[in-house]
Amino acid sequence: MKRVLLPAGWPRPKGYANAISTRGRTIYVAGLIGWTAEEVFEAKDLPGQFEQLLRNLVALLAEDEAGPEHVVRMTWYITDKQAYLRNARRIGEIYREIMGKNFPVMAVVQVVALIEDEALIEIEATAVVPD
Repeated sequence: MKRVLLPAGWPRPKGYANAISTRGRTIYVAGLIGWTAEEVFEAKDLPGQFEQLLRNLVALLAEDEAGPEHVVRMTWYITDKQAYLRNARRIGEIYREIMGKNFPVMAVVQVVALIEDEALIEIEATAVVPD
């Protein structure tokens, strides 16, 4: 069970939820980056790494019979706010293509660097599969 919480009079957020209430089996996903299963960065740009990262997330969720629709929280760490803003439209298209119309609670944080030098984005996620 998943319920989006939106107080009366609050504007509906675009592309995320302010709060979600859940019940079920929880899957915690560590910070993922946009490299392949062989740990190779095929994409050197933010949208390309983001797409690979989401495909990695979907593959991990499938290991426990879950999918993108079960993601309830995401924290994004990006290294370049301006690159994110320049590519926001494409990032949104990629998100909807892979994740569908599931908009979990999210935070996007700019960081100085990520542990892997080539990484431009890292995302942590939590998924809840209904009982």
